[in-house]
Amino acid sequence: MAWDTERTKGLLLKAATSEFCARGLAGARIDRIATEAGVNKERIYQYFGNKNALFDAVIVNALSTLMDEVPIEGTGPEAMADYAGRLFDHHQKDATAPRLLFWEGLERGTEVVGLPKRMANCASKVNSTIAALPGVSREDAGDLLITIVSLCDSAPVLPALDGLMAGDEPGRAQKRRSAVVRTVYLAASALAAEAAESTPVS
Repeated sequence: MAWDTERTKGLLLKAATSEFCARGLAGARIDRIATEAGVNKERIYQYFGNKNALFDAVIVNALSTLMDEVPIEGTGPEAMADYAGRLFDHHQKDATAPRLLFWEGLERGTEVVGLPKRMANCASKVNSTIAALPGVSREDAGDLLITIVSLCDSAPVLPALDGLMAGDEPGRAQKRRSAVVRTVYLAASALAAEAAESTPVS
């Protein structure tokens, strides 16, 4: 029977995602990934090259999936606030992308993996932000997105800090979500107003 290469890659990516999320790049072990996937570890080297390349593939896959699952929809500051709320909800259910990005930042600094694909994904998000807030510059759109990502990604990976600063009363996550949405709405409104003021009157 022919070997199902794509199925095997999928099993390895799933197992590697769990391992990297829990232990980061340095702490992850190829043996554990192979055992979790039920695949000989030689397949990892065959399909991905080494642990670093597997980490690259995991991040690119996770972020590409996130792009599809949480798009920017609509126009105006309300659209960006809605996007932030949905991204926050997504990360509360699945902290894969935030955890991977934090590990990447800690262990690799400014080194970016999967550059062409990730640049395309980021450019697409910036374009969607500009479409939602016409007249806003690419730099301002990028800054707004970084703010949204920072707010939403920090929630699942900094729970202790959240508890220390804001307490851990019932409904805390919903209150945090409301704060994120409000912050993004105000920031987007300010950018939209600036863009309108700078637009020449015909």
